[in-house]
Amino acid sequence: MTEKHTLTERHKIINKFLMKLTKEAPQMYYAPTSEVARSIHIMIKEHTNRLSVEEQALVKHMTIEEIQDTLGFHL
Repeated sequence: MTEKHTLTERHKIINKFLMKLTKEAPQMYYAPTSEVARSIHIMIKEHTNRLSVEEQALVKHMTIEEIQDTLGFHL
């Protein structure tokens, strides 16, 4: 898997969690990116078993800072 492909796949997974987060807590849409990243990080840890093995490998060890960078990165 190339680095660009890895980044793209991580971005898709993070966006999936972002959509879930803003659906469950609409006020998070207006929250600072650091707070959103922290919430997504928690969600990943709590819901890892809902991801495929490949998706788990991509996001399992992501830090809050990496999630924050991914949220700020537009493909």
